[in-house]
Amino acid sequence: MSSDSRARLGVAALIFMMVNAVVFGVGLVTVLTTPVLAQHGFFWIPAIVVGSFVISPPLAWFIAPMMMQRFIQARPVR
Repeated sequence: MSSDSRARLGVAALIFMMVNAVVFGVGLVTVLTTPVLAQHGFFWIPAIVVGSFVISPPLAWFIAPMMMQRFIQARPVR
């Protein structure tokens, strides 16, 4: 694994929980504010928990380079 990939993985790991919290919060608010979904909350809330853990790693991997952009531009070219 190259040092760039290792750095990207580290940044993605740091922001994974924040991304997971946002995805879970958006899903939970959607379920609780929609009456049809709120009636079946015992199904939808666990589905949101699982779905947020599935969606968050790819989102964190996609967001990580944007978070590192400032430091990549400041790095000297080899």
